[in-house]
Parts: sequence; C-alpha cells; structure tokens
Amino acid sequence: MDQVKTGQLIKRLRTELGMTQKQLAERINVSDKAVSKWERGNGCPDVSLLSALADVFGTDIRVLLSGEIDKNESEKGNMKNLKFYVCKDCGNIITSTSEASVTCCGNHLSAPKPRKADESQQLKVTDIGGEWYITSDHEMTKEHFISFAAFVSDSSVMMFRQYPEWSININLPIYRSGRLVWYCNKCGMLYQDIRPTRKNQ
Repeated sequence: MDQVKTGQLIKRLRTELGMTQKQLAERINVSDKAVSKWERGNGCPDVSLLSALADVFGTDIRVLLSGEIDKNESEKGNMKNLKFYVCKDCGNIITSTSEASVTCCGNHLSAPKPRKADESQQLKVTDIGGEWYITSDHEMTKEHFISFAAFVSDSSVMMFRQYPEWSININLPIYRSGRLVWYCNKCGMLYQDIRPTRKNQ
C-alpha cells in the first residue's frame, strides 16, 4: 500500500461524498485526526478498517490498496452508466451496464441518453428523516406520463414503476449521493443528481 496514493484517494472519495473528516471518522469509529493523517500521507488505515472504508465509499478493498481507480474498471462497475431500454409497444423496461443489442415486440430498441432536467422538470425530493419522499406535478394521463423512476448509485439501482393516472409518490431510503433517472413517454429520459444533507451523511 502506497500511503500517499491511498491517502489522496481517501480524500478524493470523501470530498466527492461531501463528507468532512469528522463525519468519515464517525462512520468507521476512528478519530478525525487519524483521517487527517491518512489524507496527508503520514500513515495508512489499519487493514481491519479497509472493509468499512470500502463500504462507505462504495468501492472495494483492492482500490484502496492500490490508491487509484482504474478507468476501465470504474466504467465497467459504475452503475451510473446504466442504460435503460424502453419498449413503446408493451412498456417493458430493460437495463444494461454496457452497450447491448436489445429487441422487444419485434423492435430493435436503443437506449435514450438521459438529459439533465431543468428546475421546472425536476422531481421534488424531501428529506423526511431517514427517507427521501419523491413526488412530482408531472402530468400522468394516458397520453402523457412518467413510466418509471430509478435511483442509481455507483453500485446499485432501485427502480419504481409508474402508471398513467397514478400520482408519483416514492419513498426511498436515504443512501449516499446518487442519480434519479426517469422516463416520460413524451419528454424522454431525464435525470437529476441528489445527495443526503450533511447530517445524514
């Protein structure tokens, strides 16, 4: 383990999650001085802490030991690159973590590229104490509706099927930062990034 490279990676991953050194220290039961020491390259985490650190950062122990994230491995394992294929005939939703040839109802499907939702299009996300409550004023008629919403993190995905004439009411356990992705039969695929408030990180 290169303690300088590992320390730099810990700092990078911690910063990406919006966590302070103290918050990270509390999550793995060490002092914030220990975290500061690692990030300055003046020491490295005890082997017994690597599993807990990997869980917090959503990575694996090998990455922490090497001190770097291999680009190809990162792209392969990152669920944020998940592709959604939606059949307009039957409403089937198919996912793939890489390019794929997908057919449904005799049609070749292509994965629409999600575009960032502007403020007026975003879903409403409320922290209700341990959960995100997600709603929307989006039209939900048989002609114009959101067919699904999904929360995607770097290591997992949770999908919520929606139907015309349903109200959008989703309860989602608060995880680390991730991306909400949803599909509207007229507007296409949209997304917004969400993250816990500091007190929940």
